[in-house]
Amino acid sequence: MPASTIDLGPFPDTPGHEAAVAADADDPLAGFRDRFVETDPELIYLDGNSLGRLPKATIANVDEAVRRAWGDRLIRSWNEGWWDLPVLVADQLAPLLGAGPGEVLMSDSTSVNLYKLASAAVAARADRPRVVTDDLNFPSDVHVLRGVARRGGGELDVVASDGVHGPIEAIEAALDERTALLSLSHTVFKSGYTYDLAAMTARAHEVGALVLWDLSHSVGAVPVDLGGAGADLAVGCTYKYLNGGPGSPAFLYVRRELQDELANPISAWWGHDDPFGFDLGFAPARGIRRFHTGTMPMLSLVGAEPGIAVVAEAGIAAIRAKSEALVAFAESLWRSKLEPRGIGWASPTDAAHRGSHATLAHPDAWRITQALIEVGRVLPDFRTPDNLRLGFSPLTTSFVEIHTAMERLRRIVDGGVHEQYRVERSPVT
Repeated sequence: MPASTIDLGPFPDTPGHEAAVAADADDPLAGFRDRFVETDPELIYLDGNSLGRLPKATIANVDEAVRRAWGDRLIRSWNEGWWDLPVLVADQLAPLLGAGPGEVLMSDSTSVNLYKLASAAVAARADRPRVVTDDLNFPSDVHVLRGVARRGGGELDVVASDGVHGPIEAIEAALDERTALLSLSHTVFKSGYTYDLAAMTARAHEVGALVLWDLSHSVGAVPVDLGGAGADLAVGCTYKYLNGGPGSPAFLYVRRELQDELANPISAWWGHDDPFGFDLGFAPARGIRRFHTGTMPMLSLVGAEPGIAVVAEAGIAAIRAKSEALVAFAESLWRSKLEPRGIGWASPTDAAHRGSHATLAHPDAWRITQALIEVGRVLPDFRTPDNLRLGFSPLTTSFVEIHTAMERLRRIVDGGVHEQYRVERSPVT
């Protein structure tokens, strides 16, 4: 590890600090930070869009599930709450998605849920051979969609973008009477570009296609109104802005009118109408439960509940207002501190079309990221080929932290500290 050091601040005499202090003083969400575990006050955590901080309430929830439910009640816990927990937690999440009770289900991982819903949609539009997405979508989603399209005897059309903004006109041109499904990330993982969910849904419906949204980078930070938009299907994870923990269960949404029309392609026992009847014939459950697959990981599900609850308590309107202010403040600091040093802004400049993270671009972004982590005591993440991504979780990120992080980054670049780091990347970036 390089031995270089920089001044870690704070930097009260540098431009932007006074504004940051004032913004924090006026922040109505500032008190929510005390709900989360923080063991290193010097560390600035800007990766909440990959893994949210640990809610303190989660520790008690999981401890209760381990010691009492598992340790004491044992198998009895399934009839004492575990069996219904995937639906109960999903109903707590539903208002954050603009969904109603019984339209959301905690189940499996995002990729598995995407496979299930995309396969169901393609089967329901069997006379249409095309699935449409864009090159801003998360690669795992593209892999799943390509496999689903091919297995259905069709093709996947990946619409090209400029690398930052959603290619709206090109997507609209790609949609036609041959399209079975349009699937997009609501907020894209690299640039943070955020689609107009209602407008894109309406355009797909005009040609008779179904729409499947990935909400992983928007839920908990950006308003989502699936019901108001008439959206058909959605999936997402709970470990980012919902603070559910590493690998916490994902969720899926199926519009109520479609639930008994679509078929779960992985028809397994938790999606059976009578799972403990152990019938070799499969009778799908009615409603949202038919999209279950296998046994849910109860400890992870119990751990995900407090993060959803604290986001709901704070309110998505207040969260969104702070999110927009955080990203705008970061953009202003980038312009004054980093743009003159050859670091680019690889996110939208229109606040209405960006989520709660900002992406910086530099040819040496990998080594800058490593220096920022080890010397600058700031945790962002890196995305190939040249992106340094800063995730601002409104419940746990302050304006002063953003100011300090940007100043530390400036000093690392000015001092060439990153040049001491290896270009080879670690497995997780």
